[in-house]
Amino acid sequence: MTAAVHDGPRLGGLMQLGLLAGPLLTMVDSSIVNVAAPDIARELGAGLPTTQWVVSGYLLALAAGLTTTSYLARRFGTMRVYGVALAAFVVASAICSAAPGIGLLIAARALQGLSGAPLVPLAMSVLLGRQGAARRIPLAAGLLFFLAPAIGPSVGGLLIAAGGWRWIFLVNLPIGVLALLGVRRLPAGVAPDADGHARPDPFGLALLSAGLVGTLYGASRATVDGWTQPVALGALCGGGALLVGYTFWAWRVQEPAVDLTLLRHGRSALALGLGVTSSVVAFAAVFLLPVFTQSVQHHTAFATGLALLPQGLITGVGAAVGQRLAGRYGVRMLVCAGFVLLGIASAGLLLITSSTPLWVTALILSGRAAAIGFGITPLLSVMLQPLTDAQMADGNTLFNIAQRLGGSIGVGVLGSLLAARATRVGPIAGFHEVGLVLTGLALAAALLALRLPSRALPAPAAA
Repeated sequence: MTAAVHDGPRLGGLMQLGLLAGPLLTMVDSSIVNVAAPDIARELGAGLPTTQWVVSGYLLALAAGLTTTSYLARRFGTMRVYGVALAAFVVASAICSAAPGIGLLIAARALQGLSGAPLVPLAMSVLLGRQGAARRIPLAAGLLFFLAPAIGPSVGGLLIAAGGWRWIFLVNLPIGVLALLGVRRLPAGVAPDADGHARPDPFGLALLSAGLVGTLYGASRATVDGWTQPVALGALCGGGALLVGYTFWAWRVQEPAVDLTLLRHGRSALALGLGVTSSVVAFAAVFLLPVFTQSVQHHTAFATGLALLPQGLITGVGAAVGQRLAGRYGVRMLVCAGFVLLGIASAGLLLITSSTPLWVTALILSGRAAAIGFGITPLLSVMLQPLTDAQMADGNTLFNIAQRLGGSIGVGVLGSLLAARATRVGPIAGFHEVGLVLTGLALAAALLALRLPSRALPAPAAA
């Protein structure tokens, strides 16, 4: 398994593992602990509300850590930051696996989140570079990036059954150590070097970190307690105000914490918005469908996890294939067709009832996954096209921040809609109404995609 990365030398399997394992581990760990919460609470003698911070602390720390990624990459170099972050993630995983109490486990999970935050955007920066659609992303990258969120609960269930909850952290150690060996073998020139003159932006960093954490915390509380609950509403409003404040601040300083340059380009901003919409439509089903299959259809969590696995594989393959089709048929045509197919496939959710076999549900999800995969890489190429290599970390960090904000708020709103409508009209009718919303979002995105360029423009020269 070899592939060209950053138009440089072809990389061996261990070197590719070094580049891809970081995103895989951090994305799997975003969801793998969910299934372990009851076991952790029982063994460590903690209540479930306290144990929930093992999950929430990781996600909030991950969001806060994202805001430092761009500056660290500029100041110290992309691959150096990636290697240090991966090593810290492995150490944090070891502490999690040996934690004797809930307090240390929550702290170690927060360290995991902070150290794992740079791994996805920095790996994307190396894989995509400034060549956009011209760069061929390794098929393994496409598979891992989209399979990882889906396999977390399934893998977690298997590891807990085999050896207990501590194994969900121990499994990171051998993979992480091998990945670190691969990082050390990566040749020079696969990513931009350090800029010793890069300056920090402490005020902007504080605005962005606090705004992002506040908004995500508010969205998570609102999903559980309701959108008018004081703590949730206060966190959402306060976090949103801080993010607006950061936007104004970023335009005024020379080196902001995260550069918003790509938002000045209308097509890049449109591609970013469409990418976030695609993520909301995709992951809403990933988060909401397990509730339906387990509470209405009475399937086990493991069976549900197996039904979700094919969509991760198909999305990854679709992303690799979509990259090649974009060069033949153009970005606009491929993205529009992808969103139309996504709308049609999402309408298939209206066919799911209490007696629908899981294999039928898996087929519907697979159709949605293929449509999403076709469009995501062309959208990234349009979004990143105006950026130089030196700005790639900022562009990919902004993409990840937008996905987290849009995904958390979008999925939270849809989850609240499902809960409210299920109480009034029943769980099946409520689920179908959510399916109608997802179908409408996909078709509206198809119309907006008509404003994309027919083809991605050549990348600019490196700064």
